[in-house]
Amino acid sequence: MELLRFTTAGSVDDGKSTLIGRLLYDSKSIFEDQMEAVKRSSERKGLANVDLSLLTDGLKAEREQGITIDVAYRYFATPKRKFIIADTPGHIQYTRNMVTGASTANLALILIDARHGVVEQTCRHAYIASLLGIPHLIICVNKMDLVDYREETFRKIEENFGHFAAKLGVSDVRFIPISALLGDNVVNLSDHMPWYTGKALLDTLETIQISDDENHEEARLPVQTVIRPHSDEYHDYRGYAGRVAGGVFRPGDRVTVLPSGLDSVVKSIDTFRGALQEAFAPMSVSVTLEDDIDISRGDLIIKKEDMPEVSREINCMMCWLNPVSPQPRTKYFLYHGTRELRGLIQEIPYKVDINTLEQITGETAVEMNDIFHVRLRLSEPLAFDRYSKNRNTGSLILVDPTTNETVAAGMIM
Repeated sequence: MELLRFTTAGSVDDGKSTLIGRLLYDSKSIFEDQMEAVKRSSERKGLANVDLSLLTDGLKAEREQGITIDVAYRYFATPKRKFIIADTPGHIQYTRNMVTGASTANLALILIDARHGVVEQTCRHAYIASLLGIPHLIICVNKMDLVDYREETFRKIEENFGHFAAKLGVSDVRFIPISALLGDNVVNLSDHMPWYTGKALLDTLETIQISDDENHEEARLPVQTVIRPHSDEYHDYRGYAGRVAGGVFRPGDRVTVLPSGLDSVVKSIDTFRGALQEAFAPMSVSVTLEDDIDISRGDLIIKKEDMPEVSREINCMMCWLNPVSPQPRTKYFLYHGTRELRGLIQEIPYKVDINTLEQITGETAVEMNDIFHVRLRLSEPLAFDRYSKNRNTGSLILVDPTTNETVAAGMIM
């Protein structure tokens, strides 16, 4: 079955964890012992209803404060599709957690409290979702039961967010009025909102088209490892294994290996289950070539007509993830796909006010959770694509060589 990764986002107490709990509960994806534990915890807290948010808020501090701090991953499946959920925090100081949780998502659920409408964190998380190239946004207007299920409240929020979303360039934005606590329009359509003629949330998640979100034009295969079985049966086998990051590869295709620039022809495409006639993103495969070329981890196999950009200087939009601010001319490890090299921050032209989307120039002091434009100088040329073109070959991270901490996530412009 097809896999859909989605993340939840929104302001504090908008009901993100409760919505995920409701999805899991109503889709019958919870074990009985899990549900019993949640019921006991709800009773100890003196709650009249079962607190479904406890299914995702696993940290002790989260349960005590009723908030999400860390990114909680949950897995469930229906007869139509498999899902991985990243429940991300709403507090400003945990923006970096939202970035990491949303980095691999196909879709973002952004919750809005029907009583409060569009607030600062709504805009913040919507902007981050667009920055990370998430192609689909579902705006869940939650707690409709607390506004008597009024259509005019929903339409006003739909209009307000629509004006903001127009600045983001996201092509697919959908709105669903829900009550996560009571289950309205989550798995089943609600009788309380006959004016809503769209699909329930789960039906939308099961049917939304994501197969076209991958880049199937420019062929990219970052080499993760070289497979040499050293057995009698496969004594001369030399396969270059990795996950296809874009395009389509077929036996007989003429390819180029970067950074060496040497050419060859695809001899075979192999998997554990046997040979394939084609491979495309995000399949993991092993490719053999007609020529004996020196290829190692970090090299990039492409088609000659689909050349990426190659440079030692790149421009990125970056989110700073570390409490320690970047220091001028400090060298970092840079990881781009399977490639590792050194780089330094050469210049910070501007920071972004993600509430107004305005560029703040002349301010180079960067703090944790800041989003900014940066020019990087690399130790050697790097083959890359723009992030808007290919999320796999257009993303990178910076790692502090002294602490081995990941300090920043970047999207190449």
